[in-house]
Amino acid sequence: MDLEHHVKSLQRKLANLSHRWTAYEYNSLVMFYIKILPKLMQVERCTIFLKEEGGDSLVSMYGTGLEKQHIEAPLQGSIVGHVMAEGRSVIENELHDKDGYHQEMDVRTGFESRNTLCVPVKSGTDGRILGVIQLLNTLAKTPFSDKNCQALEEVAEYLSMSIESILLNKQLSNITKEFDQEVSQLELAAVREGRFIAESEIMRKVLGLVSVLRDTPVNVLIQGENGTGKELIAKMIFEQAGEKGGPFVAVNCACLPESLIESEFFGHEKGAFTGADKSRKGRFEEAEGGVLFLDEIGEMPLMVQPKFLRAIQEQEGSRLGSSKIIQYNTRLISATNKNLAGEVKKGNFREDLFFRLFSVEIEIPPLRKRKEDILPLAISFLEDINSKFKKTVAGFSPSLLGLLESYPWPGNVRQLLKEVERLVALTPNDHYMQVETCSRELVAFADSNYIQESSGAGNDYELPSQVMSLEKTLIHKAMKETGGNKTKAAGLLNITRQGLLKKIKRYGLAL
Repeated sequence: MDLEHHVKSLQRKLANLSHRWTAYEYNSLVMFYIKILPKLMQVERCTIFLKEEGGDSLVSMYGTGLEKQHIEAPLQGSIVGHVMAEGRSVIENELHDKDGYHQEMDVRTGFESRNTLCVPVKSGTDGRILGVIQLLNTLAKTPFSDKNCQALEEVAEYLSMSIESILLNKQLSNITKEFDQEVSQLELAAVREGRFIAESEIMRKVLGLVSVLRDTPVNVLIQGENGTGKELIAKMIFEQAGEKGGPFVAVNCACLPESLIESEFFGHEKGAFTGADKSRKGRFEEAEGGVLFLDEIGEMPLMVQPKFLRAIQEQEGSRLGSSKIIQYNTRLISATNKNLAGEVKKGNFREDLFFRLFSVEIEIPPLRKRKEDILPLAISFLEDINSKFKKTVAGFSPSLLGLLESYPWPGNVRQLLKEVERLVALTPNDHYMQVETCSRELVAFADSNYIQESSGAGNDYELPSQVMSLEKTLIHKAMKETGGNKTKAAGLLNITRQGLLKKIKRYGLAL
């Protein structure tokens, strides 16, 4: 059993335990003592006091006839406070002759106290005093004895378990929340195959939604540009689902011939059409109990959409060449690089199918809108590709890092992965990858944006060459900011116009 399974199993157990043992159930258990003790001990009134965290009083909502009133007994000047402080039981059988907090409570509750027995409720783990049980009798009742005290102390041992459970439940709830947050952070920080880098806030929100959907089996639509990782997100939802066992069946709707698409999804019987030499299950059947991933759903032909709608709406369908109805138990996750709502308006996608296809939509942002993820992704890819190619490429040169962060990546993560593969393949072991080794697209972008390598022989720490590279970059940015006005650009750079012209000539910048 792998670590991830252990973590998720523990997470579920904590959640179930926290949900099962609620504060309400603990309160009911304490109230049981309130009801049973007067009968068991043959007394008229029973009150249970608990010490407030950091407070200077004992508070009780548990007492005969209190009806959930709050009673606060001071730690100083009350019998229960004395028992709390000393940790020893007290018997007082002539209360009417003594001053104290009990007289104030008699006025408040209308009860005439004469005899009382108070015993501490001690923690079974560390000996702390958690509270006090107080029994009260009026003048008509028999005084309390040592035998009564011994019996009540035994009851207090069992009560302490319930009271400690109340306190532990609060801690457990906090731990569960913290644990859930830690697990979520671990999920968001996943970096290897089939998982996402999530340094950017926008991507953390996406993966946070993925975490929520893992235990909610609704149909999902994932929208995003090509190369953003829509199928990886779908697999994450599938792999993180609470109940596993069913398969993940992926179908690219754009790659299916229109003549075979109905057979692909719903299957066919032997002899249903020319070439159908045997029966075959459709994708809906294959995905029984699991996920059917529909990539490029926007490319689905209109002619098959009505039957597809029925399959989703009624969870049933039939194979070609058969009238037998087959029940489906499949979760749909769809993906598209199109604006599906826009396709509906154009008449390219059925409106009724659009509204039945998904309950939750996930928009994956393009890489250019989550620049914080570019370098962590590139570094992660470098580690994986080094291992795959059995190479030891040292890393990225500073100028190359600047280029990777600046480039708009129209092909998104897929293009970045391909670029790092190229760089690793063309870079000798133990050397740093350089801008000049990049693909034509990135080199052209570097030239036009003055992101260039230093003129040194591969030493990325030579100060003069790095200063030169920085000056080129700053000059380009200043010229871009000022629309090519050299006087204003010189002002931004805090140098003279003549000084700017000299640098432009020295560096051979075509401005």
